[in-house]
Amino acid sequence: MDTKTYNDYVSLLEEHLSEYRVFHSKCVAKSAKRLAEKYGCDPEKAYTAGLLHDIMKEANEIDTFEFCERYGIELTPLEKCAPKLWHAITGSVYVRSVLGITDPEITVPIRYHTTGRAGMALCEKILFIADFISADRDYGDVDVMREKAEKSLEEAMLYGLGYTIDELAQRRRAIHPDTIAAYNDIILGGKNG
Repeated sequence: MDTKTYNDYVSLLEEHLSEYRVFHSKCVAKSAKRLAEKYGCDPEKAYTAGLLHDIMKEANEIDTFEFCERYGIELTPLEKCAPKLWHAITGSVYVRSVLGITDPEITVPIRYHTTGRAGMALCEKILFIADFISADRDYGDVDVMREKAEKSLEEAMLYGLGYTIDELAQRRRAIHPDTIAAYNDIILGGKNG
């Protein structure tokens, strides 16, 4: 993909997102590209997925539900009650239907970058982890997560999924079945997917 296309995507992000969210998206894209180069995924696809992963993050509830209706997206009861999950679901469809990017190595990682899922492909794991370790992140365990990402994608995935599950449980929030399935799949060595 050429620089002009990336610049077009950044312009699109600037139309849809706050300055902070654009910065975050650029940071995730850089982390995704670096991880892709390290672990053998297509770095350009990883960069594109990272750049576009939050394209729908700041859409309001009305716009989100109108988008879902327009594109035939059916949210589960759990998803309807979890606004933090909406942007991954709608973002994947936006990238495919509005931007015309049909490559599953870009659209599927966007779809599952918040929940994970059983049987995640390499490119999906890379975006999931890149979103956790990007340069703009500063949560308490970010250095531990970054260290794990340098050693093993599976270790980083387990840590990130465990972190998510713990945080949601402590806040007494529902945990998406895909997140539990992703965790169990890695624990079982990929025999669950």
